[in-house]
Amino acid sequence: MDSHFGQYIRTRRQELLKTSNQYTVRKLAARLAIQPSYLSKVERGEVAPPSEATIIRLAEALGEDPDLILALAGKISSDLRAVILKRPRLFGELIRQLKDAPDHAVLRIAREVRDGKW
Repeated sequence: MDSHFGQYIRTRRQELLKTSNQYTVRKLAARLAIQPSYLSKVERGEVAPPSEATIIRLAEALGEDPDLILALAGKISSDLRAVILKRPRLFGELIRQLKDAPDHAVLRIAREVRDGKW
């Protein structure tokens, strides 16, 4: 198993634990409605990352961006997947063209589309 996802989750949880005891493995697992032993195994990279729904709840509990945490788990959100599958050729081309673009350029394009200035 790839432990990068788990290590990131463990590091973030331990950072938060320094300021709140609500981030012990047991308490966080209870908030996520999963077993503490499972969360511990995820953090150690002994099992595959959890489902999309659990990852989203985990990201929210840790104050992280769900898309980032999903990406670390090797997943994309189902809503993004649906958008891509609706027009795979167009989105495939767009993503390939943007893969090496600097962040500021991608953000500018996203803002233009959002604001309807295209």
